[in-house]
Amino acid sequence: MEELIRQAIEARKMAYAPYSGFFVGAALECEDGSIYRGCNIENAAYTPSNCAERTAFFKAVSEGKREFCRIAIVGGHEGEMAAPSPCGVCLQVMQEFCDPETFEIVMAKSETEYTTKKLKEMLPYGFEL
Repeated sequence: MEELIRQAIEARKMAYAPYSGFFVGAALECEDGSIYRGCNIENAAYTPSNCAERTAFFKAVSEGKREFCRIAIVGGHEGEMAAPSPCGVCLQVMQEFCDPETFEIVMAKSETEYTTKKLKEMLPYGFEL
């Protein structure tokens, strides 16, 4: 878990957040052990912005990955660390690719201070076809 959180902290360094000033990093662990990192990328028009979690998922999916076990998320304003919760859009993207009963969401302030929830706990009524 510590390594996954460290990867999220590294990803946060790449965030582009000139509007909110809230920098987020995510590290997505695939079932095969590979890790894909993502950061939030803001845009002046707001809606084209992308969250760190979705950036990590889209990078992994674009490389052919489809099986995931957990994601670590870190964030905060400059000079601080918070344990951010994924937004509803990100949770629904997770629902698309993950088993809600087993997929873990790790919200971290540091390698040793974090909370873990199952996707089902975070999105109890996710949309499925």
